[in-house]
This record gives sequence, structure tokens and C-alpha cells, in this order.
Amino acid sequence: IPGYQDDVSAESSTEFPDRMSLMEVRLQAQEDEITLLKSSLADALRKLRLHDQQIPLLKQQLIAGKRVSPWRMHYLKASSSQMKPRSNSSEPFSNNRAKAARTARVHALKRQHPPRPHPQKSWHPAHMEAHSPPFGRKRTCQSIKMFIRGRPITMYIPSNILNYEELRMDLPSQKLDLDWVYGYRGRDCRANLYLLPSGEAVYFIACVVVLYHIRNQTQRHYQKHTDCVRCLAIHPDKVRVASGQTAGVDKDGKPLQPFVHIWDSKTLVTLQQIGLGTFERGVGALAFSSSDNGTFLCVIDDSNEHMISVWDWNKNIKHTEVKSTNEAVLGVDFSPTDTNNIISCGKSHVYFWTLSTGTLTKKQGIFGKYKKPKFVLCFVFSLTGDVLTGDSEGNILTWGKSAADTKTLGKGAKETFQIMKQTRAHEGSVFTMCILQGGAILSGGGKDRKIIRWSADLAPERECEIPEKFGAVRTIADVDGEELLVGTTRNAILRGTFSDGFVAIVQGHVDEMWGLATHPTQNIFITCGNDRQVCVWNAGDHKLDWCATLEESGLCADFSPNGAVVSVGLSTGRWVVLDLQTKEVVSDLTDGNEQLSVMRYSPDGSFLAVGSHDNFIYIYNVTEGGRRYTRFGKCTGHSSFITHLDWSKDGKYIMSNSGDYEILYWDVASGCKLLRNRFESKDREWASYTCVLGFHVMGVWLEGSDGTDINALCRSHSERMVAVADDFCKVHLFQYPCPKPKAPSYKYEGHGSHVTNVRFTHNDSHLLSMGGKDTCILQWRVKGAGTGDHSKEHLASSSSVCSSSSSPENGR
Repeated sequence: IPGYQDDVSAESSTEFPDRMSLMEVRLQAQEDEITLLKSSLADALRKLRLHDQQIPLLKQQLIAGKRVSPWRMHYLKASSSQMKPRSNSSEPFSNNRAKAARTARVHALKRQHPPRPHPQKSWHPAHMEAHSPPFGRKRTCQSIKMFIRGRPITMYIPSNILNYEELRMDLPSQKLDLDWVYGYRGRDCRANLYLLPSGEAVYFIACVVVLYHIRNQTQRHYQKHTDCVRCLAIHPDKVRVASGQTAGVDKDGKPLQPFVHIWDSKTLVTLQQIGLGTFERGVGALAFSSSDNGTFLCVIDDSNEHMISVWDWNKNIKHTEVKSTNEAVLGVDFSPTDTNNIISCGKSHVYFWTLSTGTLTKKQGIFGKYKKPKFVLCFVFSLTGDVLTGDSEGNILTWGKSAADTKTLGKGAKETFQIMKQTRAHEGSVFTMCILQGGAILSGGGKDRKIIRWSADLAPERECEIPEKFGAVRTIADVDGEELLVGTTRNAILRGTFSDGFVAIVQGHVDEMWGLATHPTQNIFITCGNDRQVCVWNAGDHKLDWCATLEESGLCADFSPNGAVVSVGLSTGRWVVLDLQTKEVVSDLTDGNEQLSVMRYSPDGSFLAVGSHDNFIYIYNVTEGGRRYTRFGKCTGHSSFITHLDWSKDGKYIMSNSGDYEILYWDVASGCKLLRNRFESKDREWASYTCVLGFHVMGVWLEGSDGTDINALCRSHSERMVAVADDFCKVHLFQYPCPKPKAPSYKYEGHGSHVTNVRFTHNDSHLLSMGGKDTCILQWRVKGAGTGDHSKEHLASSSSVCSSSSSPENGR
């Protein structure tokens, strides 16, 4: 359907379903409560059985006159105390309805962003119970109990910690510095790719504006935005840049105010911030004036009325503001010869604005005998002063000035724009147009994916078609009159010419991502998500090595220890194993009919554990270098879906987390048996640490969290730090171990959506973080740092290749 793809993206920013969203929230909350009630009942029954098993042994010891060992007495006390109702957690499942629809993995993936407001939580990490043994005074306590949504979670303190209360939590000795940004936001934003005289392409994704030097293949980053960047404008001097962002929300769900930043592309220094407290929901379109050396900036926000305002940006003075339209607005620009003339376009309209004595007045473009398009998607000014619009009908309309109708309008009536000519340009929508120096025009098509060069009088001269896998043409940037940069709707940036064709210089996912894994010996990592793409990236060269299309969404992945194959878990219970060299599927199996959430090889590669939403962990024997898999057993005992799991260093045991906040331990070597005495696992060493619940990472939880605020974490291979992916677009870096509440951390911004996963590279030189809906992968360089001033710091300087900032959180 012509224009359908752009219809969806154009209207998505203005539609806010209320009743449907409320009903989803209530339904999700009810399902969440039922799940947790079931799991609590199963937990209580399991502990009752354990208690009953211990009573005969206790009686025998008492009859024999033996003294009960301290740890067994403590365990009995702990088991009994866990079954007692607590007066200070009266409603463990109340007041969580607003959060429930955004729960990380409750029956479905996260469905939307930004997060909803957080109600009062019933869990406080700082509120813990310390259980002490009745005999022996060398240690102050043997277990710590914390509560998540009213559910007790007992953490047993390892033997090498003699005094838990005196443990000191410090900031990690390492820090992160943004090294590379993978991806480009072309799927739902336009006018988002420009070329600077420095040889850098400037574009954005998530909260970062990227300056990519095409020849040197280096990146710099402007990182002063607090939520997703939506639009860009380049000053006539080709140095200064304006970027506008969406509003977003804070960690408590309160709306933040959108704004526009004007900054220097050479130094990355912010020159001005405008519109804070003025714009609503976000900034949708921007333009600098041209005829007066860029004195003014025109801004259209994302409010219902799409307010249009004109600013003397250098003085931060708003000259005028007026309602634009209730329909979606897709573009705005000043006339290149007259600052008082502004044009805007969007759904079913093109407006010609006149700025006079501080007042904006508009005239609507009249289509007359020509079919009125559903969307006017783009426009440019020809060298003759005409306005050319591209629309969803595939036409380019030429609007020329005509003499005023003084008979009808009276004396003093001004000239108006009328359609002078219609040119059939593309099959489907005309998504973008670009004027070249000599007056020639470039147009980019949607359905036909064509780029056409037109003469100044709109005679077609040359054309080419971009490959289907990259999607439609979103925007075009002229490099030198021959070479072009092309942004596409499938989040790729292409470079090429009409003669030689186009190759991708930037690529990314186009839908929510969850699966992330790093190679055991090389700077390679893999990503997968709801777009059914599994991508293998080279972290050293910052390139996409190869990409394969799956039949279903990929949600989790892991490399085999030999690095030859990678297993990918899908949304239907199916999982496939890919050969890294041949890219072929070497194994294709299915476990259950629900989505898989974690794949994890044992340290020696002899086993593969598959965690599913059907509450089971499936264990497979792995032979032939990771090419052959036979079922070994199944871990049965969780009362909710599996979220995370890790193998012990000896490859015999598994630690797992579930959606109802259980921590269970399994003896795989002995037949996938559940270890009912969790105390015996307190000193076990783990080959990896990705479980979000456990004694060693207890301190990463913020006070007031409800159990879904942390989506993933990863311990470094050096076992000195742990990175955390949270639900509020942040990446945190803690020291490891981190077993006490309110532990300090460094906090890093850049993502514009919930961060779904984090992983360290094989040598801990870099950390990779993955956004959900923002489809952005951030690569952070791990840098050593000494102690000192822990106040908020900015790690980047204007001369650095990459810009980043970190702020420590202490006490939070």
C-alpha cells in the first residue's frame, strides 16, 4: 500500500491509547499476582517438606545425646522463620499494578517504553534479617534475608567472610568510556543524516548524536541529551548543530521536559539549551534560518497542537509561538532567501507561514484539481524559488508563487503559492528530497527503494535501487555531487554512487533486542532480537561480520567455549546452533512450546543448559565440538519461568533465578537433582555470574526496587567488577563482590530504552550494552582509575575521539 509504512511511523508519535493501555496494565498485574501466589505456595510446601525431613534426624540426635551442629540448627530456624507471616510486609503484591505491564519477562517481553510510574514498593534491600548460629562466636551471622515484593530471599554468607557487618563497599577501580555506537535511527525519524565539512557524517540513535568520520572510521559522540534524540538541524556555518529530544520519564515515572541543544561539532561543547518548560512530549522538527546567517531556529514540538515557535537561539529568546495543527508534522524549514517565510508539512497538509511583527500566520496549500495526498512527507526549495513537495502518492508537486487575487482579497493581498506542476516520481511514497549544488534534485522512494536524480526542471537523469534488505530510502546526504550517503528505514547508512552501487557503512537491528553473547577468545559478539536477525559483530573493527535471518525472534544466545559455534534460543521453544565459519545451522532442536530465556554452556563445553519460560532447565550433552546435542536431563523445581543461570567452575552445578525471585541450585552431574540445602552452595565458585539474585550481587539492587528493575548483569572475567543493565536506560558499574545494600557505583547514560543485556568481552577490555526498543548497541571501553574525588565527573575532553560521562552513585 503506497505510503503505508510512513503512515505508521508518522502517526505513532501522536497516538496514545489510554483505555487499552489501562486494561493491559490490569490484566498483566492480575497474571503477575497469580504467578507469585502460586510460587509462594510452592515455596512454602517445599520448605514444609524439608522441615519434615529434618525432624526425625533431630529426634535421633537428641535421643543419642548428641549436640546439634550450629549450621543445622540455624538452617532449621531459618526454614521455620521463612514460613512465618511478617507483619511489616502486609500486602506483598499490592500497589504494583502500574509496574506490572512493564515487567521484564512476565509471560512476555517488555512491550513498551518509557516505564510507567513506580508505586510504593514493599521491598527494601536495606531491610534484612541476619540469622546467627546459637553456638560459636567467630562469625556474626550466617545468612541474610531480603524481601522482594513481600517474598523472602535468603542469601547464605560464604565462609571466607568472617564479619559481614564490617564489609566495605567501594567504587570499582575501573570506569567506562563510550568507545563505539552501533546503529542508526532511520525506521521512524527523517532528516537525520548530514555530512559536515570535517568529513564526518552526523546522525543519532538513542540518546547519542554520533559523528562518524567516514575516511578515518572513527567516532565522536555528543552525549548531553537525557532521552532519545528525535531530530537534527545543521547551522549554515556547517559547524553548529541543533538536536531535539523526546520528553521521557525519570526512574519514578515522572515526565521530564524536552529541550533543544545547540552545540559545536568541533569541540562538542553545548552552546545553548532552549525550550526547557516550553515544549511538550518532545521536539519533532527543527530548522535554522539561512538568509541571516542562522540567527533564528524554528521548532515544532510533539504536543497535540504541534506548537511552532521561532527563537533567537543565541540569546535564548522566543520571538513567537502559535498552534500549528492537530495532525502529525514531519518537516519544517525557512526559505533560503527570506527568514520571514517558513514552510511545514505533514499529514494531509503543507503550510506556508509568514513571520511579521512577531506574529506567525499560515496559509494552507490548496491542492485544487490535484489529488490531496494522505501525507506530504518532504520538501525542498529549488534555486528558482519554487517549493517542491514529495508525498505519499509518489508525486513531486511544484509550488510556485502566483500574483495575489486583489479582486477577491482586496488591495494589499500578498502573493501565494499554488501548484504549478505534478511529476510522477516513485511507486509508493517519496520519502526524501535533496538539492545538489548545481540545482539538480535527488529523490528517494519508499516502496520502490529507488534514488532518482532529476534535472532542475524535473527531467529524470539517473536512477538506482538500493538492496531490499536495507529497506526504503529514508534520507539522502550529498557528499561531493557524485558520492551519496543514504539513510534507510531498516536502520542502515549506505555509501556509494549511481555507477558503483551502495554498501553499508552503518547497520543495526530494527526491533527490540534481548540476546547478547561475547566470544570466549576473540573480540566478537553476537546479538539477536524480535527482528529475527542474528548478527555477529567485530568489536575491534566495529563492523558487522555477518547477519542471518531466523524463522522466529531470537531472545538469548551463548558461544561454545571452543568458539566454533553459537546457540540461539527462540521465542517458540526452538533453539538453533550456528557454525561461525560457514554460518550454517548445525543443530535445530525444540524444548517445550514457550520462549527460551537463557542459553549457557558449561565451562568445558560438555553440557548446554537451556532455560525456558515453561519453568524447566533442559540439559544437553555436547559432543563433536558443539555440533551434536543429546538430552541429558531436565531440572524440575522452579515455580516460575527461568530468567538467568550460571555454571559452577567445575561444571557440575547450576545456579538459577526465576520470575518469582527464586534462587535454586542443581547438581547436574548427579542427574539434575535440586539441592534442597542451599547452605551447602554458599562457597561454590561460579564460572560466570549473570544471575541477578545472589549473595555476591545483592548490593546492586536499588532501594525500593520491585524485582524487575534489573534486567541483566555480568561479572567481569577478572572478578573485580560487575556491570548492571537496568530498566531506566542506565548501565551501572559496581565492584565485585557487591553483597551489601546501597553499594556505590558509576552510572552511565546513552540508551533511550530499558537496557536488556550487558556482557564483557573475553579480556575485559570492553563492555557491551544493549537497549531494548532503542535498537542501540553501545560499546564501552574499560579504563583503569585510581581512587580520589568521587564527585560527578566528565571523562571526555573536547579533543578526545569519544565523549562520555560517568557519575558515581553512593547511597542512592
